[in-house]
This record gives sequence, structure tokens and C-alpha cells, in this order.
Amino acid sequence: MGAGRTGCYIVLDVMLDMAECEGVVDIYNCVKTLCSRRINMIQTEEQYVFIHDAILEACLCGETAIPVNEFALTYKEMLKVDSQSNTSQLREEFQTLNSVTPHLDVEECSISLMPRNREKNRSMDVLPPDRSLAFLVTTEGESSNYINAALADSFLRPAAFVVTPHPLPGTTTDFWRLMYDYGCTSVVMLNQLNQSNSAWPCLQYWPEPGLQQFGPMTVELLSRTADDDVIIRLFRVQNITRDPEETDPTEQDNDSLCPKKLQEGQLVVRHFQFLRWSPYRDVPDSKKAFLSLLAQVHNWQRECGEGRTIVHCLNGGGRSGTFCACTMILEMIRHHSVADVFFAAKTLRNSKPNMVETMEQYRFCYDLAQEYLDCLEIR
Repeated sequence: MGAGRTGCYIVLDVMLDMAECEGVVDIYNCVKTLCSRRINMIQTEEQYVFIHDAILEACLCGETAIPVNEFALTYKEMLKVDSQSNTSQLREEFQTLNSVTPHLDVEECSISLMPRNREKNRSMDVLPPDRSLAFLVTTEGESSNYINAALADSFLRPAAFVVTPHPLPGTTTDFWRLMYDYGCTSVVMLNQLNQSNSAWPCLQYWPEPGLQQFGPMTVELLSRTADDDVIIRLFRVQNITRDPEETDPTEQDNDSLCPKKLQEGQLVVRHFQFLRWSPYRDVPDSKKAFLSLLAQVHNWQRECGEGRTIVHCLNGGGRSGTFCACTMILEMIRHHSVADVFFAAKTLRNSKPNMVETMEQYRFCYDLAQEYLDCLEIR
């Protein structure tokens, strides 16, 4: 049609040039001039607001991508504390991230706050927005299709991550339904068992050893290996209510959410329980161990093809966001030879505002990128 989206693109291009050359922007008159030449170039109020938000963000954030050959020197400069302001460029960047992170209104979490769903949230302080929710498909009696879980993009793939808190006793069946419905071939567990900051401790939600039924799902432990850093389990998950010849409803509804399952409604899942993250620290105890975890998950996911990754911690926030952000940063380095920590954290916060919660976690993403690049140089 050459309107609406095209108009937004033109206005953004003109305004960014104007901001760079003149230090000011005039969105109203730019839109007015554009629409006088061709009607409906900006079609909706939502598009008009988007233009303002995008320009504001561009002016506030600037360029945050760092080429890998400049990363070490640039990061070193970012860590320097200015004697007059008593702050660093890195801290200022994190404060900018906080300023552009969307604040969730009650209306944006309306599904999580429904009376029948309240008991399914580990904490009412950390709720997924409606726009990012993962909805359950597999039926389980009168149970609803709600679970406290948000879909988040990786750098290479939309909805690559499913981020959720550690399952509650009453949501364990929902957790396995979630895994099956979204074709998740990896689970990354970043909290400790029995860890808690609420009325509910983090209990074991899987069978070990043997097989256990969770509603319509049976879960069987196939293997287990362990070292000082991580315990890796392999599970077979099967939907016992599903006809092998039946077409999966998610395959009908949305091809992008189409889980790849084995024959007869089965899914093989690798569970990574990371052991090197103390309950009392914001960041992992070892960058080397965390890099190894990322590599193991990456290799398994590459072997599986199109499976998603469930990432969980106590509240489905800071730790989970740090894992997802580090995954995105390594994807950028491998595919484009740049690292953009700000972009990774901001993208994740668009799905769930508490992802990469603290300054320590934000800095850890930079530290891990540096560690990864150092390892590449050694090789």
C-alpha cells in the first residue's frame, strides 16, 4: 500500500538525520508535511506514538554495538570512573537501560492477575505481561491455559526462550505441559533446590530415577551425568492423551510456534542444572563454568534443530535474563563479529522487564563476552 509502515520508516529516517545534523527533531511537522503529499502515510495513533518512542530511544541510547576487535579497549574505557561525576560509562549505560525499560501497568498483566491464576504465580512482584505470555495447549481436566511463563527472542530466532519461575507444587504438571506444547528440547535451571524467598521452596519437579506421570504427561529419566559445575539429565516426555495421527493444534494455529516432536507424541529433553550460582550472589561464581554451560546448551540445541529452551530461576527474572542475554551476545559474536549487551538486555526486557535485573548482572554480560573472546584468541 505504501502507507502506514512506509510512512513510519520515512519519518524515522528523516528525524534521525535531523537529530544528528541539527540537534533537534520536529516530528509533528514532518508527519504533517508527509501526509499533505500523500494521505494516510501515518495511519494510526499507535504508529505516531511509536515514532516518538523510537526517536527518544535512539537519542538516549546512541550506538551500543561494539566490534569484537575493539571490544577489550572499549570495555576498559567503559569501566573507568570519572572523578567529577563519580560514575562510569558502563553504569550510565545501565541507568539508560532502566530508563527505556517499559513500566508494566496492571492492565498489561491482566491474565496473570485473574483470580483463578493468582495462586499459579510464585511472586506477585514478577508477572509476565499479556503480550509475551506462553499459553498451554494440552488439556488437563478443568485446568486453565495459564502458566507464569514469557516468550523471549534470541538474537537469531523469535520466541527462542521460554522464561518461567521454578515450578510450584501446584504448577509442576503445567510446567511439563508447557515444555511439550512449545517443543522445548532444553531446560536450564539456574537456582538451587530448596532455595526460596517466599512461602514456597524450590522442590524437585522431575523423576529420579524412573518414570512419573504429571497429568497428561509421562516423564522418564533416561540418563544422568554430573560434575562440579552442572548436572545433565536426559528425559523422555510423552503426551499419553495424544493420538499419534492427530495434528498438533499449535501446528495449525501458528507455524512459528510449531514444536518439533518425535513420533507418537514424544519429546526428548536435556535438563541442565547449573550448580555454580550461589543463592546469595547476583552473578555466577565462575565465568568459565557459565561459558561451558552456554556451550553445552548451544551444542545440544544445534543437534536438536528447532527446539526452544526453557530457562528458569527462582523468580524467572535476573538470572534467567542473564543466561538469555549471554546467549544472544555469543550469537552476535559468532554471526556478526559484534557484541551489543545493551541491545540484548533491552530486547529481553521488552518481553519481561525484570530480565537482567542488577548492575552486577549487566556487567557480568560484558565480562562473559570478554572471557569468550579471550578464549577464542587462545585457540
